[in-house]
Amino acid sequence: MIANRRSMHRSWPVAAALVTALTLTGCGNESDDVGGAPAPDEAVTADLKIVSLQLEFPEDGLHEEGDDVALYAALTNTGTTSYRLVDVKGPDFADARLVALDGSEGAVEVAENDNAYLEPEGPPSVILLDLATSLRSSQSIEVTFVFEDAGEVTMEAPVAPESPADGTFEAPEDPTEDN
Repeated sequence: MIANRRSMHRSWPVAAALVTALTLTGCGNESDDVGGAPAPDEAVTADLKIVSLQLEFPEDGLHEEGDDVALYAALTNTGTTSYRLVDVKGPDFADARLVALDGSEGAVEVAENDNAYLEPEGPPSVILLDLATSLRSSQSIEVTFVFEDAGEVTMEAPVAPESPADGTFEAPEDPTEDN
């Protein structure tokens, strides 16, 4: 895929659109990946897929036990039936808050032949509440997506890698230099 996954947490809508377009058209080529491990993709049904699942990068480098953490993902629907994400659960967090496109708490609709992008900047979104473990970049936790009338799928959700492109990356100090 062409998108640099390390910068997806800052430019999520553009990156998600690229990833989704490549996934839906079958044009992706693993040899085109640039940096970092690929985010997991999983089919729920023949028409419904979860694409590029990641947990937000912790600004201070660590999600601590008890933190709330946003999920990034694209829910793609190439079929003629709408689907509803009604729950997200897992052993490493207490609960999840689902916010629908209209901003109300509740199920996330994935309309027929459309996509829903989960991101913390605006609805729809999914926030994992009260982490039971601490997490650093590239560590992952198990997350189960529950869809009404479509079943459920369990995936490993990795913490997004830090992006040097967002200006927060600092090179380590050179131990040979005098300070």
